[in-house]
Amino acid sequence: MIGDNFNNKKNNKSNFGTNTKEFISDNDLNNFNAPNPYNITDNSNQFNNVDMEDILDVMGCRTRREIINLLREEPRFVSEISQELEIGQKAIIEHLRAMEEIGILESSFKKIVRGRPRKYYDMPHDFTINITITENSFDVNISEDILNLKQLPSGDEWSKLLDIEKRIDQGHWEAVEELKSQIRLYENLKNRAEYILERTQME
Repeated sequence: MIGDNFNNKKNNKSNFGTNTKEFISDNDLNNFNAPNPYNITDNSNQFNNVDMEDILDVMGCRTRREIINLLREEPRFVSEISQELEIGQKAIIEHLRAMEEIGILESSFKKIVRGRPRKYYDMPHDFTINITITENSFDVNISEDILNLKQLPSGDEWSKLLDIEKRIDQGHWEAVEELKSQIRLYENLKNRAEYILERTQME
């Protein structure tokens, strides 16, 4: 995925008050059915009609790349992103809207303990961007990776893998050994599962 070293924060800081656009409207509240907290969908054709300029516009903007890196970790709402990046909520909303329109991000409402359901943004699909420059052409293609979240471990195991990946990306190479240990664990579990399956088929 995309990564940058973000040494400089933006100067357009603002007060981080609650933004009403994070919450569901009165009309939508009446029809709210408590959906899955992080609305994950599988749409392999979601990037078919994306304009090349839109892709370059997203990937050429440092703030949008910073937002993508945050959402790789977990779903977040506007004020969380605003505080983390020290950028005003209005600007964050515009960036999120632009990325949601071309299918990179998705949003969904999640119930909270008190108050209205809050709008979370998520990046539920891995995707690949290929830029090809030749003497006669300039092509930009974006595609969803075949391996999506529905095929990956859930819960603590998935969180552990994400943490290991993050530490490796940050240069903590000791995490590679931890990753190898996880792979051995999964292989042992796979072998055990296959043994159980074979035993049941023999019966």
